[in-house]
Amino acid sequence: MRKLSFTVLLILSVAIVAAQSKINNSLVATLDSIFSEDQNLRLKSDTLIKQFGWESKEVKELWEKILYKDSINLLKVKNIINTYGWLGPDVVGKRGAQTIFLVIQHADSLTQVTYFPVMKKAVKKGKARPQDLAALEDRILTKQGKEQIYGSQVKLNNETGKFEFFPIKDEPNVNKRRAAVGFEPLENYAKFFDINYTLPKSKNKK
Repeated sequence: MRKLSFTVLLILSVAIVAAQSKINNSLVATLDSIFSEDQNLRLKSDTLIKQFGWESKEVKELWEKILYKDSINLLKVKNIINTYGWLGPDVVGKRGAQTIFLVIQHADSLTQVTYFPVMKKAVKKGKARPQDLAALEDRILTKQGKEQIYGSQVKLNNETGKFEFFPIKDEPNVNKRRAAVGFEPLENYAKFFDINYTLPKSKNKK
């Protein structure tokens, strides 16, 4: 019995070491730095927007810095994807995998369209999250002036100064699609942006 227990423990230890050995510490460090730049500047932007407003000099200057940093980070992430493919948590950790998505999500339209099928394959392999792919698809659609599918994208109404959703395709059934990819109900998501949202009812079929 002791021999069996020892053998099981040995196998588990080898499996853990093997899993850890797949982690690329250099890439983890690079992506961690990119994540901090991407998120910290945007959090600072939220603070300045509340303090000075969207059209303020302070906000515009910060967003020039954000876009400049985004362009540099995009080059780094493109190089990673083109060299290694779309990497998942098994190689770059959860934050690293999330960073790859965020940088593509914040990129220009051409980049988003180019890497969408790459990310779609990564989702099938368990290297990227379905909800992140859904958010990227919504971002692409809204930039093209089309209705979003999952309701992940919001915009600022310049007249009211409040956030509102971009138009949503088949809106009464949006929560079914959201649930399928791991999103919370749209009513809950709306609260994050202080949007008073009520899901519309389906039109009665004649």
